[in-house]
Amino acid sequence: MQRASSRTVTVDLTHGEEYFGQLGPFEADLGWWSSVDGVVARATELAGAPVLVTRLVDGHSEDPGHGGRVRYHAEALRRPTALEPRPLDGGTAALLAPADRRAAWATPEGLRAALAWADTQLGAIGRPAGAAARQIRTWNLSALFRLSTAAGTDAWLKTTSPRFNALEGEVIALLGAADPSLVPTVLAADPAHGRLLLDHVPGEDCWSPSTGTVADVVPRFVAAQAALAARPGALAGLRDRTPAALHAQFLALLDRLPAETDLTAAEQDRLRDFAAELPALLDGLAACGLPETLLHGDFHPGNWRTNDGSPVVVDYADACLGHPALDGLRPRAYLTPEAWQHAAVVWTAAWREHAPGSDPRRALELAEPLYHLSYALRYQEFLDHIEPSERPYHEGDPAAELRAVLAPGVSTR
Repeated sequence: MQRASSRTVTVDLTHGEEYFGQLGPFEADLGWWSSVDGVVARATELAGAPVLVTRLVDGHSEDPGHGGRVRYHAEALRRPTALEPRPLDGGTAALLAPADRRAAWATPEGLRAALAWADTQLGAIGRPAGAAARQIRTWNLSALFRLSTAAGTDAWLKTTSPRFNALEGEVIALLGAADPSLVPTVLAADPAHGRLLLDHVPGEDCWSPSTGTVADVVPRFVAAQAALAARPGALAGLRDRTPAALHAQFLALLDRLPAETDLTAAEQDRLRDFAAELPALLDGLAACGLPETLLHGDFHPGNWRTNDGSPVVVDYADACLGHPALDGLRPRAYLTPEAWQHAAVVWTAAWREHAPGSDPRRALELAEPLYHLSYALRYQEFLDHIEPSERPYHEGDPAAELRAVLAPGVSTR
């Protein structure tokens, strides 16, 4: 499917307790529903007042999360003078009403609180904000704002939910202790509210990395993981996604499959057969000799950022304790077959250096079903913690990953 380059947007506008009707419909650049920079710019223009998006209200597309028709709730940061408030109809009132599991930043109050916190932190370090925050992204997993400062160097505010995400500031500190050049600079952190203030990392995301970029970032990240594996006490606070934990979590998920997915009875039976075979696979994986350590959790090249120097690895919301082959496999889905073969060789050589006598290439092969299983569990975790209007982002993901476990040549290795 060719993905759309835009989406048709309607915005329900509020300011405090007042409702100012709908803005649009209008076309917004970029098809991704979570990308709201263009939505904010157009809504601000139409409202005659600065606007920020709080959340997705509704979306309809053949490609969920992308393109189609999308409806957002947005909050005007000051009362619009060019628009008149109006009563809410019953349907809209229901859509804008409070909901269980709504993210803090997806409410006007939470949005303002996060930005106020960032302003205070920037002032405390002598880099007061130089202009209004630019909202880049918001969805059920995070919100991201770019903040210009009077010092001339931008900062970034990221908000996530501590209920089901890693405490990124702590993860960055762990990796930074092993290799400071590998991680962004944390300016401030509020773990209780899932807020993180980061220094700007110049450059571009490495969606199509060169062989040189792969040969730089992968060994450096492996070296940091190997160093942290020798400090198990320091990793004790991470979410447990070790092979044994994934096995237990998978067994718990099996009982929920009929209600949670569209998997057929035959597919569910095959998954139960796989669960029975999983202990032997885990024994084989352990025999490969790689240590459990800190995982990035989403180690694809779009989370590597480079300018002229060595790449910096960003976005640690999925970080956990687990088997390093899961990170090793992650770039594959984003690379050409030739580029993946090179990345696998680089990753394998790096782990052979840091774990003499190990068999990392065999670990990559054995870990493939566990890789898909880990993402099925992670996507289900998303669904368990987000409000109903956000479910289209992830609705079919657990089943898709479980079907990948059952693909020929995967679960029987």
